This record gives sequence, structure tokens and C-alpha cells, in this order.
Amino acid sequence: MTLPRTIEWVGDHGGHLRLLDQTRLPTEVVFLDCHTSEDVRAAICRLSVRGAPAIGVAAAYGLVLAVRAGAELDAAVARLHGSRPTAVNLGWALERLRICGRHGSGDPVQKLLDEAHAIAAEDEAMCAAMGRHGAGLIGEGDGVLTHCNTGALATAGLGTALAALFTAARQGKKFRVFADETRPLLQGARLTAWELHQAGIDVTLICDSMAAQVMKEGRVQLVLVGADRIAANGDTANKIGTYSVAVLAKAHGIPFYVAAPSSTFDPSLASGDGIPIEQRDPREVTHGMGRQTAPEGVEVYNPAFDVTPASLIAGIITEKGILRPGEVPTTGERLERRG
Repeated sequence: MTLPRTIEWVGDHGGHLRLLDQTRLPTEVVFLDCHTSEDVRAAICRLSVRGAPAIGVAAAYGLVLAVRAGAELDAAVARLHGSRPTAVNLGWALERLRICGRHGSGDPVQKLLDEAHAIAAEDEAMCAAMGRHGAGLIGEGDGVLTHCNTGALATAGLGTALAALFTAARQGKKFRVFADETRPLLQGARLTAWELHQAGIDVTLICDSMAAQVMKEGRVQLVLVGADRIAANGDTANKIGTYSVAVLAKAHGIPFYVAAPSSTFDPSLASGDGIPIEQRDPREVTHGMGRQTAPEGVEVYNPAFDVTPASLIAGIITEKGILRPGEVPTTGERLERRG
């Protein structure tokens, strides 16, 4: 499988960021060349780049562009940080670059660029590790249900939850994936089904409301999803609809696993109650894919994420191994390698 690169820095010190425009998939493969931090911020806001790890990497490169253009470091961090409030990787990456920019000598732009490159490379390595750990959960002939998009499109590497599927396929395992379409922006239909189909993996697209029936029919043995933020108690924020899938999995006795790198953990929040939930444009619901599907002026509630309680999660697949929700590291701790 060779997918187009989601994020790529083109050139050297004077280069720019190139993003795969995910709003154009699956029918068009179009790239955006971002020459300013505002270009990057706009791409994040309109979901041309999305997925918590990918947002963090893109924002890191956006900060490089801002400082190179003469922006004050802290102001640039604040501006980029406001683009998406739920995904913790965004703030984590920006804070890492802010600290880097405040210390040491030498060309500040080159320092920040080197650090952004390091974040991208680390994310790629973490994806590969999550793939290895997660692949062991997939049995021969299993049905695996996933929600939203957690593949190469959401990261700088192979993906988070989908990395387990790609790795298992490379190991020769045969299985079927059921991909929720993921309303209202259809990331499962537009992105996940596209990635898996490109990789030659057996994928069946279903509407979100079909998940319970598919589970009841015994077609699903495992649920794998990603995460945008994980609180200290293991509560996990992910794309809206994930909580519903977790409840359904519990009701049908199906293990529900979350895949996320350590940068997604937010030990500063005691529970998921403190995770900020992004509210998005009502037109995403009333005008899906550009066509009006609801009466003019109707009230709309459009949270982009929900929070799955730790009690519904069988384990969290990280680059260091599989954690139980109660094993989420607290402030100052490092993830220890696990089998």
C-alpha cells in the first residue's frame, strides 16, 4: 500500500508545509501548499488536515512558519492553539516547540524546524509500534468495527487504530472491517473506507445507526477506535458517536479498545468531564455535503466529540503496549514498556 503523504515539509529552512486536503477525498487527491501559519490554521479549522496526531504535527510546522515571518513566539502559539480545542496533541506539540524556542542558541527558525521534524518522525515510529501491539488483538476471521478515521490520514505515520489493521493484514491475517460512516462529515465513509480499500483490506461501509444490528448478528468481535484526548482516569474523547459504539459493544459483550500515542494523554484533567468539546458549524448537519437536508432556521446541536467513560474501555493501545484505563500515567510519569 502506498498512500499519498498526509503531511510533508517541502524544502529546507525556507520551505513550506504541504498537506493532503482531506475535504476533497475520496474522489480527488489534492494538496495544499501552506506558506504561512494562517494557511495552516485555516487548514486545521476547515478539517483539510484532521486527526489528533496530524493536527499536532501540522501545528508544529505552522509555528515554524509564523516565527520565520517575524511573529512573536507566544502569540503565534496562542493563535494556532485556538484552531481546535479538543485534540490535546495540538497544545502538546506547540508547547514542546515553545520550550525549544526559549532555550539554547542558534537560528531560532532552524531550531523549531528541527523540533517539528522530530515530532513528525516520533509520530511515525509510534504509529508503527501501536500497529504491532494492536495487531495481536485481531484474530483470524474476526470482524472489526471502527468509527471515524484513525489511519495514515490522521497521523504522520501508519495511523493509530487503523495501524493495527494494516499491520495485521501484512502479517497475513484475514478479517473484515465494518466502517461506520461517521456523521455528520462522513470521515468513515470518505476517509477510512478509502484507506482500507486502497490497502486491499476487506471493508464494509455501514451507517452509524446500523452498528447495533451488525453486532447483534455476530459479525463484530472487536471494536477499535482512536482518541483526541485521554483524561487521567482513562475517560476518552473521540469523534461524536464513539460513546454510542462503546455502549453498544458493552451490551453485546464485545471488547472496545482505544488506540492513541502517549501525546494524547492529558493527566491535568481528572476525568472526561473536564475535556472541552468543540461545537461546530450547524450547516455541517443541515447542509451535509453542500445540500440542504433540514428546514431553514431549525435549531442544531453539533458537538464534534463525545467522551467514552473508562468503564467501557477494555484497553488503550499505546506505543509502549496496551494499558488498562486505570493505568493511564499521571503527571510526570512516563509510559513504561509493556507486553
